[in-house]
Amino acid sequence: MHTFRKYINQYLIEKQYILTLQNFMHPRNMNNETAEAVQAALAEKANPKNVSTLQRFFKTGTGEYGEGDIFIGVRVPANRIVAKQFPALPLLEIDRLLNSSIHEHRQAALFILVYRFLAASKSSSRDDNLRTELSNFYISALKRGRVNNWDLVDSSAEHLLGAYLEDRPRQLLFDLASSTQLWERRAAIVATFAFIKRKDGSTTFELAKKLLDDPEPLMHKATGWMLRETGKRISQKVLTSFLDQYAAQMPRIMLSYAVEHLSVKQRTHYRNLR
Repeated sequence: MHTFRKYINQYLIEKQYILTLQNFMHPRNMNNETAEAVQAALAEKANPKNVSTLQRFFKTGTGEYGEGDIFIGVRVPANRIVAKQFPALPLLEIDRLLNSSIHEHRQAALFILVYRFLAASKSSSRDDNLRTELSNFYISALKRGRVNNWDLVDSSAEHLLGAYLEDRPRQLLFDLASSTQLWERRAAIVATFAFIKRKDGSTTFELAKKLLDDPEPLMHKATGWMLRETGKRISQKVLTSFLDQYAAQMPRIMLSYAVEHLSVKQRTHYRNLR
């Protein structure tokens, strides 16, 4: 019996040594932060009763903008809870989530990226190299079609594009706004929310002029939303100055969103210009 216990103890010591060595060689996975672990956590939050509602809301039918997207029924608050449990998920594992056909997997990946970017942007722990790495990673995912519904764009572009470009040249946004891909164009205008929050509406207005003829209703909504935010967060004057010049050319939905917080008299005036 003594020999057996000695053998077991030696086995456990050797096993612990191997595990410690593996963790040393792969420190980013010490806490079992893998794509599979995220997917398992999301599966625990999934509610099949939500699936049909989400599929309708995000237009997953044939010919719709979200055609073929798959949902498992995880609501946004629950997804955010899961994402916060994996703050050190390696980019390779995040990429695996982004490559998933399941919407909530891609959403969790983007939440994790945003949380990491925000942490790297704090004055007390700012890491410009990491911010650049995360932004470039995001742009790559966007361009290969993995940020591919409006909620995914809207929860990520402000931070991973806009906040990153605040003190950098912004030509990338104009390039994205010229893309044939809907989600790249939406990311361009939504990214300007970061500038608006710092009282800078210049890029928003320049992009809005470029997007006046965009054929997609989702772009009309996003552009109108950003224009509305300039009036709320900067001043009504900068918004009405833009509207005085361009309201007559604006698609109905874009204009409706843009004037939402103006007075009834002002809303009527601008709508009558069309």
